[in-house]
Amino acid sequence: MHLFSFEKLEVWKEAILLSKNIYVLTEKFPNNEKFGLINQLRRASNSISANLAEGTSRITNKDKAHFTTIAYSSTMEVLNHLILSKELKFINEVNYLEIRKQLSKIANMLNALRKSQLHSEPINN
Repeated sequence: MHLFSFEKLEVWKEAILLSKNIYVLTEKFPNNEKFGLINQLRRASNSISANLAEGTSRITNKDKAHFTTIAYSSTMEVLNHLILSKELKFINEVNYLEIRKQLSKIANMLNALRKSQLHSEPINN
């Protein structure tokens, strides 16, 4: 089976794992948060991998870097919702620290990817 370029990115694989973990984590949230934090956390975490996938289809390195930046922004959005979830006691300290560690890893990987996209050779059309 052919793999698309985004499927080969380690940061995309990490983002997919994060989304899976967010789905499991939010299963335990109060039911009245179905359209609140549960929805926001899931959508923001899914946005990380989705923007990486979309970015790989772009022609210029500047466009690719733009989508990597959007993925980074979604990572920060997940972190914000995670902090609020902890403050509201929807998650415990252990779960908070586990997901936060994943987010830090993804953020670092996204920064490195963006840097490489901005400093690579321009594509000639």
